[in-house]
Amino acid sequence: MRIPRIKADPSLPAVYHCMSRVAGRLPLLDDSAKHKLLNILHHLARFCDIDVITFCMMSNHFHLLIRVPPKPLPDSIPDDVILAKLEDFYGPKATLPSLARAALNKGQPIPDDIRQAVLSRIADLSIFLQEFKQRFSRWYNRRHDRTGYLWGERFRSVLVEDCPSTLRAIAAYIDLNPVRAGLVNDPKDYRFCGYAAALTGDKVIRRGIMGFLGTSDWSAASAEYRLALYVIGGTSGRSDKRVLDPEAIRAELARGGQLPLGQILRLRIRHMTDGVFLGSKEFVDQMWERHRDKFGQRRKSGARTIRGAPIPGLTVLRDLRVDAVG
Repeated sequence: MRIPRIKADPSLPAVYHCMSRVAGRLPLLDDSAKHKLLNILHHLARFCDIDVITFCMMSNHFHLLIRVPPKPLPDSIPDDVILAKLEDFYGPKATLPSLARAALNKGQPIPDDIRQAVLSRIADLSIFLQEFKQRFSRWYNRRHDRTGYLWGERFRSVLVEDCPSTLRAIAAYIDLNPVRAGLVNDPKDYRFCGYAAALTGDKVIRRGIMGFLGTSDWSAASAEYRLALYVIGGTSGRSDKRVLDPEAIRAELARGGQLPLGQILRLRIRHMTDGVFLGSKEFVDQMWERHRDKFGQRRKSGARTIRGAPIPGLTVLRDLRVDAVG
């Protein structure tokens, strides 16, 4: 049974892992398309006050880890901030910023319809993802002289506990997509993931990584995050010791072996994209209690362990049974 999309209380900040695939899972996204996705992502995130923690753009899908702030009160954003957002997003000579500026120059407030057009898009997950996908689709269709749908599904989202251990696990899972796909042995070599972008100077993603690692020192943060990704990414430190391949990891887990988180995350884990809620038992149970009206009466508890690939401290809402770990 499909569970309806569940979002956090709009008066509170929330973190989401979001993903969407190209129709038919076709590998339509070449390097120029991935560059365009990133351009739209950063531009739109600034406008919508969305914090991008990390991302990965693949040839047929994307992953985003984003933090959505509380929805602002209608009168809490001054007109000069509204104007600045309009000018940054549309350009100073575009129609909406020109109308807003003309009103302010006359000593009048920005017209309500223009102001509402901005406020409605701030701190709203659904509007942000919808516009992100639509803007890219229009660009892609123009560029390739095509019509029709590009994306094959609504975006999927998992509400993620905003704590360091959970964010580090899900961020590493996202940054390791190209490793799991066999494109690279080390995520630093895949320029369309957040980790590689941070290494090349992306201040937004550096801030995201430093945030969940609890430091304002990028050198310390990159070393700590790198240590985890080395375990995952093919070699360990400067040695030539190879990490386990996916088949060996699955066999070891089936025997009940205890593996480091880094090696487990080399597997595709559907709970990371279909789990609804992801975090500690306390967090998942709390979210389930808050939204229990959306679930059947027979269900008596919320948190479930991650079937097939137990990750210490992490639970999910959905107990996936078929192809949960690939």
